[in-house]
Amino acid sequence: MAHDGQDIGEQTIVLPGLLAHTADAVPAAEQVLDRAKSAVRGMVTADGKVSPALIEEHQVAAHGLAWLATYVEALRQMQGWAERLESEGRFGEVEQLILQIAFGEYLWQIYGGIPMSQGELLRPQDIGLSQEDQRALMAPGVMTLTQSGNTQAARTRLVELMQERAAEITVGATGLDEELEMIREQFRRYAVERVIPDAHEWHLKDELIPMEIIEELSEMGVFGLTIPEEFGGLGLSKASMCVVSEELSRGYIGVGSLGTRSEIAAELIIAGGTDAQKEKWLPGLASGEILPTAVFTEPNTGSDLGSLRTRAAKDANGNWVLNGNKTWITHAARTHVMTVLARTIPDTTDYRGLSMFLAEKTPGTDEEPWQDPGISGGEIEVLGYRGMKEYTVNFDDFEVSGENLLGEAEGQGFKQLMQTFESARIQTAARAIGVAQSALDISMQYAQDRKQFGKSLIDFPRVSGKLAMMAVEIMVARQLTYFSAREKDEDRRCDLEAGMAKLLGARVAWAAADNGLQIHGGNGFALEYAISRVLCDARILNIFEGAAEIQAQVIARRLLG
Repeated sequence: MAHDGQDIGEQTIVLPGLLAHTADAVPAAEQVLDRAKSAVRGMVTADGKVSPALIEEHQVAAHGLAWLATYVEALRQMQGWAERLESEGRFGEVEQLILQIAFGEYLWQIYGGIPMSQGELLRPQDIGLSQEDQRALMAPGVMTLTQSGNTQAARTRLVELMQERAAEITVGATGLDEELEMIREQFRRYAVERVIPDAHEWHLKDELIPMEIIEELSEMGVFGLTIPEEFGGLGLSKASMCVVSEELSRGYIGVGSLGTRSEIAAELIIAGGTDAQKEKWLPGLASGEILPTAVFTEPNTGSDLGSLRTRAAKDANGNWVLNGNKTWITHAARTHVMTVLARTIPDTTDYRGLSMFLAEKTPGTDEEPWQDPGISGGEIEVLGYRGMKEYTVNFDDFEVSGENLLGEAEGQGFKQLMQTFESARIQTAARAIGVAQSALDISMQYAQDRKQFGKSLIDFPRVSGKLAMMAVEIMVARQLTYFSAREKDEDRRCDLEAGMAKLLGARVAWAAADNGLQIHGGNGFALEYAISRVLCDARILNIFEGAAEIQAQVIARRLLG
């Protein structure tokens, strides 16, 4: 097949002057975003100030602005990725095809409708944009990319190259340095050898991930990746956390998520703990000898953490006594310490009365999860994300040592928790990329092996097109996630960037899993096929660490504020 800019009928595949076209398109998209910001700001401003009540009233417009901003940032990061690869002589045909398909598709969606979910398309008029406001999209680069970027020929050629280069770990160069790619290779090998062979059985039997796996990950440094070396960690970057989370989640999201609670606990202690608390907890977290769980959510609060009701009061001995109910607590049974958010200041009803505790507990078993007085709970049966199990947790005069109030400061719990959200959302975005990549791996193999009407499924354009778009969107989400990780590593505020990465990554994972199951047809609906598990696992990504709607709300408020 002709390629690299050669004609196929009326079409070309890799567009001549591709980087010039995409460079022309980025400022055009930015202009549309600027117009949208002004339009939405006009809707939600009262008395010269942005009004939370008006943001809620115009929620579709506000959330649509968040999605538009996410798309524009994604295109900006894809352009940066391509330019770096070009300067290094690594911008090959695969990367060129990914870039032009991504720009061709996302620019059309900006013009015609961005899917915020399966049934919610954000139209330009929903955020106050007129045809005149969109005239920036008449730029030559945009016109070329929308007309000739995401073509059937481009998608077919990309999938041909994917089949030829099946031995490569990722579809296209990620743009990361050699050290990070060596880390990727190590964890991809581990996932292939130790996780993938058993992951589906763990899921079907609803079993806890074996302690043997946790011990092996401890030896590999997974739980101390970003903890400073002075406290026994590896002191690596958030980018390394992304790569590790991505490849382990590609094997099984449960394994890729084992490090999440350690990341949250370590961030809490590093940012808000006393010197004594850092010395006590961080080395054990880094080594994996101490397994933590995050105990924040309550049955009637969900994302509204500021209205938590669980209470803690000091007793005569200076210890704290916890009373209340928590839910959706992951890996609660066999952990050693709970990071618990509770209300300590009486007569408060908002976030200002909350404090954070490092509540020690005795590890339990699957059969007997609760070993200590004052704590009980039950397992929540779930569709997917099963390897650590979900629990309700009830505190009934559960005692916490007085020295285990984080930072030895009351009323700081909500603020301390907010400081962890950037890293948690970056890591969740990386897990989403891994799940999406798993869907692509499984579906690609099935499409090659499965024969219908005398040929492999992969030879049908609508099948290959689905696989191509999986690969393209995985790279888009990947670059947005790596950008947020770089910002975090540079110690710059990145709640906006991390939120965008998580928002898009979760949608990409669900789309990949859903399309992957469609490629499997009826077999995908059978529990014996791994894609059925991946679909269940992908669905949670749009909910935890900030549901998509909450995520869009946070992004919108940052953009408008």
